[in-house]
Amino acid sequence: MKRTRFIIVGSGWRSLYYVRIAKALPDQFELCAMLCRTEEKAQRLGVENDIHTTTSEEECIAMKPDLVVVVVNKASIADVAMHWMEMGFCVLSETPAALELPKLEKLWDLHCQGKKLVVNEQYRKYPVLSSIIKIAQSGLLGSNDSLNASLAHEYHGASLIRALLCIDQSEQFSVTAKTYEFPVTETLTRYDSFKDGRIAMKKRTIATFEFESGKVSFYDFDGEQYRSPIRKNTMKLLGKRGEIIDDKVYFLDSSNEGICAPLHVITRKVKTGYDNPNLREIDEVLSVDFNGQKLYEMPFGPCGLAQDETAMAIMMRQAALYGQGLSESPYPLSDALQDAYTMILMQRACESGEKVVSERQIWN
Repeated sequence: MKRTRFIIVGSGWRSLYYVRIAKALPDQFELCAMLCRTEEKAQRLGVENDIHTTTSEEECIAMKPDLVVVVVNKASIADVAMHWMEMGFCVLSETPAALELPKLEKLWDLHCQGKKLVVNEQYRKYPVLSSIIKIAQSGLLGSNDSLNASLAHEYHGASLIRALLCIDQSEQFSVTAKTYEFPVTETLTRYDSFKDGRIAMKKRTIATFEFESGKVSFYDFDGEQYRSPIRKNTMKLLGKRGEIIDDKVYFLDSSNEGICAPLHVITRKVKTGYDNPNLREIDEVLSVDFNGQKLYEMPFGPCGLAQDETAMAIMMRQAALYGQGLSESPYPLSDALQDAYTMILMQRACESGEKVVSERQIWN
């Protein structure tokens, strides 16, 4: 496969993930330009990251990239994605697809007109999570009936819930939810590490999703879990013939003997040289095995990327193939729209204190 030529529209914190991916995988990706809003920011980011930056949309269009990566604020992301889609480019946008139902519907209309959008919902591509999903979808546990999910927020959480419970995006559901505030010692933000014991109130949303098939998921998440060493992600998936608790699988073999088998995750420590405390040292996943079966092997070889960036790179490569008509989308737009719709309904449930019931949408 030839290198994917791409531009980045947006210049915030998240846009630099794509810069790191391009630098780590120069045989896979060519970053043509980063489109910034101001000349000052363009010059600064260009120097800091040794990349080509510009404030000219016309210059970016003339480059004829294979992929336009949209990384702007959540309120603008749908409008910017649609702008580039309507010009005929294949767009890979950050999450969520949109914040309002009318824009979700407009994105689907453009999709039906042949315009191409991939929402970079990368969590199902994480090396470890993708391995757990493979086990969950293999039938080993029998029917997957109940999930306690404390893995990711809102739309990311919705995507993982459906994958782990083996639920199609068209299945209807109800949700009850409430947001609480609890004190927590701050340790790590996007940019800084704190060691002074400062306390902050953090919001935790707890929700119950009941699906028309009878399956249930209990959602419990606090944004501190993404970085804090004292707020960890966890899950428990219950099936008729077993359960998965984090990285351990409990199941019955063909003789109905109980087995406990862990995931064997092989990682290596990589010192990156970045000043950001989140990036100085990362764990690169080399492989994941379970019960004598290899569930994950590095798609790009050792390249010094953490799980998030590895998953994003997989999505980028597959999105480029989709844009060229060589494969299906790595994440169907109907799934991405349902993720965002689920987020909207969960927020309504939090605000109203009442059960909210989904309705069938045009994409399902």
